[in-house]
Amino acid sequence: MADLSQLKQKVDSVISWMLALLMASMVLNVLWQVFSRYVLSSPSSFSDELARFLLIWLGTLGAAYVAGLDKHLAIDLLVNSLVGRSKVRLQQSIHAIIGLFGLFAMGFGGVNLVLLSHKLGQVSPALGLPLSVVYIVIPISGLLIVFYSIVSLLNTKAAVN
Repeated sequence: MADLSQLKQKVDSVISWMLALLMASMVLNVLWQVFSRYVLSSPSSFSDELARFLLIWLGTLGAAYVAGLDKHLAIDLLVNSLVGRSKVRLQQSIHAIIGLFGLFAMGFGGVNLVLLSHKLGQVSPALGLPLSVVYIVIPISGLLIVFYSIVSLLNTKAAVN
């Protein structure tokens, strides 16, 4: 269990640095967009699209990171009204459902989206970037959510014993 906690801390650290890098890139990109539009009077042709793609990555990876910290948006009225084993069982059920969503919707569905966009040769108009590169964050985040759900399930199981 200690090895899993250490692995989770390392994954958390990598994701938090990636999120900081994505956010810094987005800020610099938007600053360039504003500068080129209002100071140079020649709007940048790529910055709008790049900001959109960075936001997709930031939001999707950020959702996985927050799920790993157990700080995601939740309606916990029912969980807070329970005590003991019933509370732990409900928390385990919630983590299992979140993990299944991450696996099936984001993992398998995301892989299908990436493969389809790659097969169709979809490319972004301004950057010429394959859209499969943009969409790859979906299955990556799905697998991270599965990992975090497993860690949370094991932690709640340890709390019961």
